[in-house]
Order: sequence, then structure tokens, then C-alpha cells
Amino acid sequence: MTESDDITIARRHRAVAGPRLLLAIAFVVLTLPTDAQAYIGPGAGFAVGTTLFAFFVAFFSGLAAIFLWPFRWMVRAIRGRRALAKARVERVVILGLDGMEPSLAERFMAEGKLPNLSRLARQGCYKKLGTTLPPLSPVAWSTFSTGCNPGKHNIFDFLTRDKRSYMPVLSSVKITGATRSVKIGPYRIPLGKPDIRMLRRGKPFWNVLGEHGIFSNIIRVPITFPPEPFRGTLLSAMCVPDLRGTQGTFTFYTTRSETDDDLISGETIRVKRDGPVIRSNLIGPDNSISEKPGPMTCAFHMTLGANGSATLKVSGDTHELTEGTYSPWVRVAFKAAPGIKVRGICQFLLLRKHPEVELYVTPIQIDPDSPAMPIAHPSVFSTYLSKSRGLYATLGLAEDTWALNAKLLGDDDFLHQCNQADDEREDMFFDGLEKVKRGLCVCVFDGMDRIQHMFWRYMDADHPAHDGQATTQRRDAIETLYRNMDVLVGKTMRECDDDSVLMVISDHGFNTFRRGVDLNRWLEKNGYLTLKPGGHGKKYLAGVDWSRTKAYAIGLAGIWLNIKGRESQGVVDPSEAAALRQELAEQLTGLRDDEKDCLAVSKAYNAHATYRGPYRQESPDIIVGYNNGYRISWEAAIGQPTEQVFHDNNKAWSGDHCIDPKLVPGVLFCSRKIKDERPRLMDLGATVLDLFGVAVPPNMDGRPLAVADAGAPEPAAAISESSTQAVVTS
Repeated sequence: MTESDDITIARRHRAVAGPRLLLAIAFVVLTLPTDAQAYIGPGAGFAVGTTLFAFFVAFFSGLAAIFLWPFRWMVRAIRGRRALAKARVERVVILGLDGMEPSLAERFMAEGKLPNLSRLARQGCYKKLGTTLPPLSPVAWSTFSTGCNPGKHNIFDFLTRDKRSYMPVLSSVKITGATRSVKIGPYRIPLGKPDIRMLRRGKPFWNVLGEHGIFSNIIRVPITFPPEPFRGTLLSAMCVPDLRGTQGTFTFYTTRSETDDDLISGETIRVKRDGPVIRSNLIGPDNSISEKPGPMTCAFHMTLGANGSATLKVSGDTHELTEGTYSPWVRVAFKAAPGIKVRGICQFLLLRKHPEVELYVTPIQIDPDSPAMPIAHPSVFSTYLSKSRGLYATLGLAEDTWALNAKLLGDDDFLHQCNQADDEREDMFFDGLEKVKRGLCVCVFDGMDRIQHMFWRYMDADHPAHDGQATTQRRDAIETLYRNMDVLVGKTMRECDDDSVLMVISDHGFNTFRRGVDLNRWLEKNGYLTLKPGGHGKKYLAGVDWSRTKAYAIGLAGIWLNIKGRESQGVVDPSEAAALRQELAEQLTGLRDDEKDCLAVSKAYNAHATYRGPYRQESPDIIVGYNNGYRISWEAAIGQPTEQVFHDNNKAWSGDHCIDPKLVPGVLFCSRKIKDERPRLMDLGATVLDLFGVAVPPNMDGRPLAVADAGAPEPAAAISESSTQAVVTS
């Protein structure tokens, strides 16, 4: 049977969408490369190689999946029909627009600039959507997927702290290398795979659907790495690392002798010209199988031509570069050992040729055709998307905000990255809509979040980073973004019939970020934190005297107590912790910025009295709800105490949502009427389950919203509750 025959048969059975998608995936199993796999991750270093046993298991599992497909198709077809017997809909489509701000959406709709969202609101409804405490993307999307407050899903911030070293670590995933290895000559080959462990707890609602035979297609929903098995297809998003195991390390190559070497999330490599030729190396992951420590490299050379052109040669291929224009995705390979290569993809941007050469290279990302670690479920789904749609960004945070903060990229260069990532995602989304006619389709677009972070300064004339000479394009960047997303909504509406429910949602809103608050300096001034002599300015809390420190701040969300038996150098008696939490919350609530005569902190929350669930003890002790215009300072986020509490924010990163959740609700548009006046993000999973006739698990905090049937009048009012209080309690 050929691939085309398979596809023809699948089209005859459109009622069962899952197998149709799996047909194409089964085909690409046969085309998978046979290079040894490599595994990397934040703080885990790099491990390469796998056992022959694991290889043969994977190979024969793929063959078995193909030969057993007809039988599995029959079972799933029968089960799928039974599963949907109680459903009120055939399909639910959720379009996530990360960070859509209600006030902007309402303004642009009133001005007639968002006709499709206006039509969707008239057809069904539009409401503000209660977000989470704190309103950070990893926290909010984890609550969306599990239907639980953070005390049950264990994600409270982008970062947490290592209780032994006080160093910041990623909150959502932990990767450790293989525990055993065998020495062969100059190489040490790992026996088995590293442990890639998701730290988010709770079960996504699409897993519950799968247990009832309902198929789901999940594209780039944050905090889905590593991918978990379920009945459906999934491409991971936020916290997928680059090939070096970081959350995105770009490289800046230049002939300039004076540069800023202290780049956050990037590094500078100085190069020399040999006539028209520049030679250097791409920096890859550490080669943990070699006894010689250090990162692997991939040589390249660039020959400068006339009229802004250049010729790049890397990994055996030649690419033409044009000054000011990104290259397509370029495949690169790093040699770990004879016959073992680690493959990645990146893009090159020749910024300028004269008088000095400047070349920007995006973070080197996992090649979806030959993934160094699983980034999709089933694992071949990433390859299917690449074979059918072309190469695409795989990094969790693909848009390089830090290169724009460092002024290495210009505004237009950054906008290109955002638009490209959304275009890639749109292609995947509509591929899923075409194939999954019964079940769940979810796709999250990040561009709205990233562009608002970086371009809010052009909307806020009082922002310290506002540029009065901004071009029209830059001033209109956010409005243009909203209009583009409105076009996307219109395309999506055309793909949804009366048997589908479409929801357009955001996880939180947005606001300006003018001033940063150094919580560690505030703690020091108020006697809760003590620094060693010369401790100001040292990163990662290296300057803190732990023997005399009761509380400290690191990450974006709040404050931790230095508790005996919990932190390695704790001094706070556990019996005193509850009173200290309440004391700090009361003192921080209402904190004012006297220089600007503004309220800086709307409310500081005692997290242990707010969250409910088994992971409450893992949260920061205090979550700070900032007022509009304020957020934790850049220095405090990385544990670098300064000598003042308040700082102007002069970075391009000028908008944010890390404030009190009452001030940044998300949005909910639905193609059907919803009577509930205060829907919450945590309610959406339970609502989808209810629409499909699946009982809501008792551990979920969310409750089903009262969604009208197609053509029915508005449903009776559901119980409403305070959206802010509801998002943080079970």
C-alpha cells in the first residue's frame, strides 16, 4: 500500500480524524535518520549515544506500529464513535493568543479594526478571563491544561531555586545524565538515556479526553516538554531547550575590537578578516562522551562579496547571504565521535559588512527532522511536520528578546523572528484543523506576547525607553499585530462549522513596565536580608550572608524564606515561618515609589495561605502583585542586589504582565453564548470535557462554564465568583 493509497482511505473515514493524521506519521518512520541520538537540557550538560538494544526496540516498534495500524484503526474507530455518543459537539478548537490585552482588543474592536473578533463576539460572546497568581505564562498555561491552581500543578514561576545552592533553576523540567557508561578508547559511551523529567504535575485535560477515546492535536502549548504520551499528537513549546541545553543562546560574530562581552543569553566571538574571508566556528553542546572536556564546534567560513552579499559554507552546504536579510533555516552538524553527529538548525543574519563585519546567528535549535531529544508525541510527529511543512523553530522561546535588549538586533530584525514563528505555527495549526474533524485542536501563538513585551515603549510616551523618533511601523507594531491575529481568527472561523465550538483565549493581559523593584534591597533595608562586605552587584545571591538572612528574592514571582531544614543554610525556625510570611505580606502591600509618588505594590500574597494542594510548600512564600507600571527589577530576578529599591527600566523589554492578576485578565471569545460573568482560565479544561460528555475529574479546581448548544438561547446563569480569588484557591 502506498502513501497516497493510505491518504485516500483516510479521507473516506473523515469521522475518525486521529488515524488520518497518524497515516502520514507512520510513513515518515521509515525515513528517520539513524544517527545516534543526543540528549541535552538546562544544567544537565550533554550526553550522546544510546545502546543497540534501545535502537532495535525503537526500530521494530516503528515497524510494528505500521503493520498493526489497520487493527488499531478499527478499534479506535469503534471506540471513537462510542466516546462521542454523549458529546454536545464534534470538535472544540482553542486558539491561544498569548498575552492579548482586553483593553486593546476592546479599543480596536470599537474602532472597527478587528472585524472578525467583533463578529465572533456577536455570534457568541466576549468576556474577560480570570488569570492566575502570578499571571506568568508557565503558571497560567499549566493552569489552563490541568484545570488546577498552582498548588496542584507545581509551577509558580519560570524559575525556582536550588535549595542547596540558592542558584536559580528552571521550574518546569529537570534533566540528568545517564548514570552508567562504558569506556571505549578516548570515549565514554552512556548506557541508556538521560532522565528528562517534567516538573509540572497534574493531568492535562486532553489526556483525560484520550482516556475516553477522543483524539487531540496540541500545537505549541507552553509547559508540554518533555511530551507526555496520550491519544493524540503534540508539539512541545516553552522550555524546549536549544542544542546547547540553554533556553536560547545566540552568537554575535564581529571584527570590532570593543564589544559588550557581558551579554545575557548570548555571547560575542571576535573574528578576523583574511581578505574577503571570515573563518570561525559555531559553538555546540559539550561533548560528554569525549574525555577531552569542552563544547563541540562546527567550522564555517563566509566570503564577502559585492553589493551587500556574502557566501556562507557550513556542514558541507553553501548558502547565499544578503546584508540585512535572514537566511532560511540552515542545517548544521557537530561531530561527537566517528559516525556520531548531533544535528541542529539555525539562521544567519549578516548585519553589516562595512566598516566592521557583524554576523548574528540565532540559537542553534533542535533539528525537528533528527531531534536530539523528543520534542513531540509521537516522537515522529516533529519529523512529519518538517517533511510536510518545512523546517521550523523548535526552541521554546524562539523570539530573541535579549538580542534586541542588547541592541544587536534592530526592531525590524526582531519583528521578522516573531512573524516567522507565527507563520510556521499557523501552517501547523491549519494542517491540524484539516485532519482533525472530530476531537480537540489547540494551538498557542506567542507573537502577541513577545511583540508587546518589546514594543510597548512606543505606545507609552512616559516610558523611560520611549523613542520619540520612532517610525510609523514601530509605533503601529502592536496594532498591526492585533489586526494580523484578527485575520487569523477569521480564517479559523471559516474552518469551524456549527458542530464545532471555537474559543479564542489569552492567558493574561498586558501593561507597561516603567520601573523595576529590587526586592532584595527592600529586604536589606528592612532587616530581612544581610549582605557580605562588597555583596552589592553580585549575581545569583553570591553576596548574601546566609547566617543573618531571613528572606531573599530570585525569579519573577516573589520572595522565599530562608527556613531551617528546607534551605541548606536556613535560619528561620519552621514554627516562625507562618508569622513571618504574614508580616512580609502586610509590609509589602501598599509599597510606594516616593520618587514617582506612585503605588508600586497593589497586594503581596501569603502564598501558603492562598494556594491549595500538595505542592503548596514548593511555592515562593510571598507572591508580589505589582501595580501597573512596576515589576521586579532585572537585577533582583537574577539575585543581584543593588543599592536602591526602584530602577528605571530602559530596556526594549518595556511591557509586562508580572503584576497583580486583577490588573491583567485575559480574554475569552467563544462562538457560542456563555452566561458566566467571571469565567476563569482554569475553567476551560473542565468546559471542554463537559462539551464532550466526559466527567470532570474531582481533583480539577475548574468548573464547566455554561455553554449554549448550537442555535439555542443563552444558558441559565452559572454561579459566579471573584475571578481573582477563584484563580488561586481550589
